[in-house]
Amino acid sequence: MSRRRGPRSDSNEGNQRRLRQLGAAFVLLVGLSGGTMALQGGASLLTAGAVILGCLVAGSVLLWYLHWIVQ
Repeated sequence: MSRRRGPRSDSNEGNQRRLRQLGAAFVLLVGLSGGTMALQGGASLLTAGAVILGCLVAGSVLLWYLHWIVQ
């Protein structure tokens, strides 16, 4: 005899935490890949830092857009 379990609040909280972690990893991946590309192109460390910051902002905007179109 098997019982079906309904959605649990702690399971939902765990899913939300995992989604936030995945989003943070996505934004970091976009930022670091932009910085790596700048360094590969011969940019200075200051320029690479600026590229990383810009790509982190772009990754955040992209994550927001993806979240917006999925809802």
